[in-house]
Amino acid sequence: MTAEAVEASAARTTDRVRLRVEGALAGFLNEHAAPASDPDVLEGYRLLREFVLSGGKRVRPVLCYWGWRGAGGPDSDEIVSAAAALELCHAGLLIHDDIMDASELRRGLPTVHRRLERPGRAGAEPFGRSAAILLGVLALAWADELLVTSGTDPSRMRDAYRCFSAMRTEVIAGQYLDILAQLSDEIDLERALTVVRYKTAKYTVERPLQIGGALAGADQALLDGYSAFGLPLGEAFQLRDDVLGVFGDPELTGKSVTDDLREGKHTVLIAQTLAGASPAQRQALLSRHGDPGLTEEQAAELRQIIVETGALARVEALIDERAEQALAALRGCSMEEEAREALTLMAHRLTRRER
Repeated sequence: MTAEAVEASAARTTDRVRLRVEGALAGFLNEHAAPASDPDVLEGYRLLREFVLSGGKRVRPVLCYWGWRGAGGPDSDEIVSAAAALELCHAGLLIHDDIMDASELRRGLPTVHRRLERPGRAGAEPFGRSAAILLGVLALAWADELLVTSGTDPSRMRDAYRCFSAMRTEVIAGQYLDILAQLSDEIDLERALTVVRYKTAKYTVERPLQIGGALAGADQALLDGYSAFGLPLGEAFQLRDDVLGVFGDPELTGKSVTDDLREGKHTVLIAQTLAGASPAQRQALLSRHGDPGLTEEQAAELRQIIVETGALARVEALIDERAEQALAALRGCSMEEEAREALTLMAHRLTRRER
């Protein structure tokens, strides 16, 4: 088979895996109806189901699948079910993340806590937040259930579950560091990069690959190779997300391009802006970054400062640098060739995406 044919086959398989993950999630949710018949409880379960199934790139399940295939695992429904557990975990964490960020939109729709509010009733907003927290916890609990009942080899589940637990521990640490950063007046580049590593790189790319590999019985050399590939790619993925959070097209991303600026997120993009800012630019940025009442016109002025300081160009260079580092590591891995082609394709998609 030619290189082009292998690449085309890998792309088709990746697209099919996404659809199969959707099916696995729908099937699991169909079997987990609300235990109480209260209309409001039923509505909460319906919203959770809709949120889980309403889009998303399914990056983590697909990477888990290719981590399995790269280690020689055969295509099977069992690995698709195990991989789908990562999407339930992701759904729970996104619901909680949106509450912490006070976000209004996710995937072009109102966030779960906003949809759970009861307009006109006393305590509508606190209820929405509290109910969403519970639904997020439920999704996280279901992720455990789907993983351990997926039907993959029980003798390998212990190692995979250990990696799954490490992934959740790391992403919570990353989120903790992220909210801690908001308390500081200084926007530190190294701290921002640390948040990127733990909140995204390990959680989004490295660990899903390793979970799939562990389920297939991968040796330590391949698991280390997944790490060498996954960490820089995950960092590039988050850096691209930071750029899209300020310069993206809301019609494509489904998210506001002013939320990050209003919230005052301590991203690498903002740290790079401050590093290259003139005194006047620094004062303008610090006075408006994190202002909940930031207008669209003021946000446009901040974007201009980001561009003029060269921060956007520097972050684009960091994305390219990390993407190449990831691809170099992938080329050095001993793995199934179709998996290598699929991961190469995903690296390009994740770092060059528009949403």
